[in-house]
Amino acid sequence: MTSSLEHARAAFAARAWREAADAFAVAASSAPLAVDDHGRRAVAAFLVGDDVTCERAWDQAYRGAVVAGDGPAAARYAWWIAFCLLLRGRMAQAGGWLTRSRRLVDEAGVECAASGYLLIPEFLGVLDADPVAAHDLAVQAGEIGARLGDSDLQALGLLARGQALIGMGRTADGFGCLDDVMLSVTSGEVGPIATGVVYCAVILECMAQFDLARASEWTAALSGWCAAQPDLVPFRGQCLVHRSQLQQLSGDWTSAVATAEEARRRLADPPHPALGLARYQQGELCRLLGHAERAADAYRDASRLGCDPIPGVALLELSRGRSAVASASVRRALREARTATERPALLAAAVDIFCACGDAAAARSAAEELTTMASASTSPVLEAMAAHATGTVLIIEGEPATALQHLRSAAHSWRTLQMPYEAARTSVAIGLACAALSDHTGAELEFGNAQEAFLALGAEPDVDRLNALTGGPPPAENLSERERDVLIHLAAGKTNREIAEALGISPHTVRRHVEHIFSKLGVTSRTAATAHAYEHGLLARAE
Repeated sequence: MTSSLEHARAAFAARAWREAADAFAVAASSAPLAVDDHGRRAVAAFLVGDDVTCERAWDQAYRGAVVAGDGPAAARYAWWIAFCLLLRGRMAQAGGWLTRSRRLVDEAGVECAASGYLLIPEFLGVLDADPVAAHDLAVQAGEIGARLGDSDLQALGLLARGQALIGMGRTADGFGCLDDVMLSVTSGEVGPIATGVVYCAVILECMAQFDLARASEWTAALSGWCAAQPDLVPFRGQCLVHRSQLQQLSGDWTSAVATAEEARRRLADPPHPALGLARYQQGELCRLLGHAERAADAYRDASRLGCDPIPGVALLELSRGRSAVASASVRRALREARTATERPALLAAAVDIFCACGDAAAARSAAEELTTMASASTSPVLEAMAAHATGTVLIIEGEPATALQHLRSAAHSWRTLQMPYEAARTSVAIGLACAALSDHTGAELEFGNAQEAFLALGAEPDVDRLNALTGGPPPAENLSERERDVLIHLAAGKTNREIAEALGISPHTVRRHVEHIFSKLGVTSRTAATAHAYEHGLLARAE
């Protein structure tokens, strides 16, 4: 008869993680486990999401190695305990275990696996401030892994080297390293825990560089590896947030919602630094799906947890008709120092908000900065974002024909990237430009394409806004004479202050007129009001 321990070892070798975890639990209840078996139990528990058992098993492996006088093994187990604690946000305890691991390495006086693993936290500590020094640490870790035949350490070293190269501005070389290590991961050359670490880190770098195609490709490649291990919990914590973002961008909003909730659940106990990011992602999905109150709650939680909920909360305020509040929020955020990762999305939102407020100059400035960033990047996502933003600004500047050149370029990119929501938004903008050129057939086609996409996604707020454009807006006769005058100047791309000066009234009065115009025409932005003005021939009065 096969013993529980033999059964556990066999299941572990077969990567049947749940079976292995259960069998090790049975074996441990009847007799003490060997040091290596405690290590195997820790790995199996980690992979099925049992963090408590994982941590306890690593601790037992560590203590067994100490009793056996095996300092290098004890140092390695101490490092893994620190790793698990770091993932759970228990930073002080993790630091204590790292210190203990270093002491054991020093006492051993020989190079061991922990010598290399301990370079990884050092690498992370200097990566942002000194990527060149970080690169040297990454190379050292990889070389130790190669000398000792430790494939996990080699993979982590190569991953770190890629991250450092990207930090040094050598993006192509950096992604070359990341692609190399991902080949090792997907071919099964790397252990399952290191695989999860590598995957999440690579996806994070892809997201930071707006290389969504690479992120999606590696996600798809890893899916087969995951499918062969049904008990595996491969996407943990912050990795789940990024997976939700990818699902959202690909149009799978149902899965994105489920994944974001799983991320929130995993990060909540104990509270992890990335919990705010998970709540922000939930807020974004709620906003897009039309659950305004739930979105507001999620954004509040994100803020409380240290994640600034911009631009999402500003876009939510805009959808509620509070354009001045949205503008103030996004202006504040733009004045703050933002990373190259955060700023593009902020600038894109700023263009929409400033256009809705009629501040063409501010919208133009944001679009130009976004274009500059896109020009310095190889990301087609950034290029499409910049093209859409520029086209949107050109519409309110009264240049619909020129706007179409940029908008059609953006639409082509979104279709190539298979990002249906962004493609639908650009279709609306193309429709507005066509309407401004009196091409009502073209506008109808674009609006129809957008509506079909919005309905398929469940983007109810966008459907409502589009219906306000296409469902027969109220005739111009519903506007007062003064409101018509304001609309004419608004369609010419003038700001509230410029309209006030032209009509001899206060900017506050202009703002009230604009709000009334939006209400009467059933629109929510100056772009939509401009399209209405063109469609109904109101601009002829300005001549």
